Amino acid sequence: MHKMLDLVDLKAIEALATYGPRNVSGVSRKLQIPAETLRKRIKRIHLKTFLRFHINVCHSNLGLVTGVVFAEAVPGYENALLDALKINDFWIFLCRGYGMFEGCFGIFPIPKERLGQFEQFINEIKRLGLARRIQVFWTSFFHPTLSLCKWFDEKTKTWIFDWERWVQEVKSANVTSLHFLETPEISIKADETDVLLIKELEKDATISLKKLAEKIGISAQLVSYHFYKHVLGRKLLESFRITIFYFGENSEFSYFIFRFTESEKLANFTSTLLDKPFVKTFGKIMGENKLYACLYLPRTEFRPFLEVLSKLIRDGFLESYQYIIQDLNNSAREIIPFQYFKEGKWMYNHERYVNILQKFVTEKQLIDKLTLHKAHTIINQSSTKILMKRSATTN
Repeated sequence: MHKMLDLVDLKAIEALATYGPRNVSGVSRKLQIPAETLRKRIKRIHLKTFLRFHINVCHSNLGLVTGVVFAEAVPGYENALLDALKINDFWIFLCRGYGMFEGCFGIFPIPKERLGQFEQFINEIKRLGLARRIQVFWTSFFHPTLSLCKWFDEKTKTWIFDWERWVQEVKSANVTSLHFLETPEISIKADETDVLLIKELEKDATISLKKLAEKIGISAQLVSYHFYKHVLGRKLLESFRITIFYFGENSEFSYFIFRFTESEKLANFTSTLLDKPFVKTFGKIMGENKLYACLYLPRTEFRPFLEVLSKLIRDGFLESYQYIIQDLNNSAREIIPFQYFKEGKWMYNHERYVNILQKFVTEKQLIDKLTLHKAHTIINQSSTKILMKRSATTN
């Protein structure tokens, strides 16, 4: 467990994610800590561990529907599968993964009128022989959980994973509905300036409005107007997002799809995730009793977590689940494809993506054949030399 952080550190990070990482003075008042002391504490955390602040974009208010992709690779083509997924310019996160299968996981915010074309692109990857199985789940939106202190023991500076208590929470929950599980209206509420602001905030949520004006090339007054009236006023920014490895180096991210027989069971299960430090984000799968969740756990707690899920299935509170564990050494994150937002709409070139994909696979297969031919040639040459040596020795 990570012992470099104390309870005040966690409360500070949690508050900055809730009220905004640039709102140090407001957070200092909330925590009753002098602003300068808080700044020094944040600087210390930066120096001791990885800490970054980004934003969760509200894709639905940009006219986008977020698709999460689980892809099982054909053995030997794991990296080729990852490269094939990158051909589509609308990816914002991709990684190699392992666990229930070897393959890839990805997040793609797609224009709402292009969902069918994106699914065709995904199916083409399978048809061309790079994936054994590939699934797309369309989510309402990603709801972040900002609670870091629930299971933290202040005396030992460690987290206590009380899985049995969580099971009891799930079993006793009685929630009929949750507003963030409802399907949102999907429409474009942004202009080009808004999209440019968002892509810079995705890179660094602590950036000042003055710096934003310099980067985009417009006046500070105009940036201020778009930020407060549009980005915040029209809810283009869903929330702030923290990246910090508060469980230490021996921890990992995993991506789950949970299936339920009833919407009430889904709501009950979800309600127990809201204050848990192992949950990063979650979102309901549109039109189905399924939940997507990004989880962050110490490696030693992953198996106990799966055992708890098995218990919930046996007891009828969960139907099934699937997951993939992120390969931290083979992951990539991108900002929204701002360059394809023109005159108030998204430019999505389906034909181009399919053509590039087909060309990529053709070239990849040719390279594989050449490599195989070269290997056979080397083997044949080696075999010939061995036979000649044996013949010479015998003679």
